[in-house]
Amino acid sequence: MDDGTPRSGVSTIDGAPGWAAGLAAGLQAAILSLAVVVAPTLAAYVATSADPSNAEVGWLRSVAVGVGIWLLGFGVPLQAGGVTVTLMPLGITALAVFSCYASARRSGHAAWSGFAAAVGGYVVVVGGAAIAVSGEPVGIVRAVVGGAVVGALGLGTGLLARSESPSLRDLSRPLWSRVPVAVRAGAVAGALAIALLVGVAAVVVAGWIVAGRESVTQVGASLGLDAIGATVLVVAQLALVPDLVLWALAYVAGPGFTVGAGSLFAPAHVVAGPLPALPLLGALPTAGAVNQLTPWWPVALVLVGVVAGAWLHGRILRGGWRLHVLACGAGASVAALGAGFLVELASGSAGPGRMTEIGASGLFVGLAVGLAVALGIALGIALGTALVVLPSTVEIRAEVGRAWRRVRHLGGFDEPRRN
Repeated sequence: MDDGTPRSGVSTIDGAPGWAAGLAAGLQAAILSLAVVVAPTLAAYVATSADPSNAEVGWLRSVAVGVGIWLLGFGVPLQAGGVTVTLMPLGITALAVFSCYASARRSGHAAWSGFAAAVGGYVVVVGGAAIAVSGEPVGIVRAVVGGAVVGALGLGTGLLARSESPSLRDLSRPLWSRVPVAVRAGAVAGALAIALLVGVAAVVVAGWIVAGRESVTQVGASLGLDAIGATVLVVAQLALVPDLVLWALAYVAGPGFTVGAGSLFAPAHVVAGPLPALPLLGALPTAGAVNQLTPWWPVALVLVGVVAGAWLHGRILRGGWRLHVLACGAGASVAALGAGFLVELASGSAGPGRMTEIGASGLFVGLAVGLAVALGIALGIALGTALVVLPSTVEIRAEVGRAWRRVRHLGGFDEPRRN
């Protein structure tokens, strides 16, 4: 990002200052993601408006419900029928981030003034929606903070993707270069471990869906929904898929997760209580899925750590053991904090009674991930060191050849040379 001075190749609106393009990008991103979420609620209202029992329900109320669901993606609690819902549908959060990215990349202004204006406009829309729907101070503060975080992440990455923008490495070099090399490399290894763990969790979720496809189909058929209702249900389930992936991360880590008070879904033990009539939840593991192999799922964390440690060893090849210990600690800390934070985002309340407890403990999951990844990184570094110490393939072949020639000579198999 530059200092805000217009130059060739930088988009502006009819010659307006760069901050105007940034403001337009932020407003556009917020309105786009909001419209995507509100549209299904309006469709559901239109489909059920002929029902006499819904005669007193106006379209403004359906819009308010859609806005409330959209705000849930920013961490703003939703009040519905005297029940407080705090579980964030991370699919909506991901949609908001992507909308920010696409809008900034297409029509943003790659300057600090454009970035600030874009985030400011985005926060104004999110905060204004919270004031209109909720009006509670806690909800408004959460909306402002959540909007700022989502906007900064999505709009910032979108602006960095523009051709005239400098790279993230150039922007972070003044601060990042002051961090010790071992800590920098360890932090990147920890981020790599988190990405790999999320990938493993996604594979686990795919396996659950395949294994429980009959239950998923039965729950969906029992609802008897029409086309509009089925569409709304599909959108709602897509919004919860990222949450399910992070629940699977807690499952792989060992502590497991809950869907309702008294339930537990862990590799070594499954206690499944009554679940909401949501087809996606029919894919959750049952007590019959526990066997002699499932308690070994946390070993996957160690293997992920080994991969991160092997990568890390190549970055600090000439460092001593103190450097390796520092890098290992940084990598494990980043992995633990990242995993715990993500799991906490996917936890909360989704209804009355038992449904007030959904998700997993970020503290326990973070500790489990940190310990396992630390062990894996240490093994990866040790393996990399051993491979460096061992002779290369060429050296081994040369030594075997020399030994074989000595054996042939001692056995008298070598033929005398002829002139």
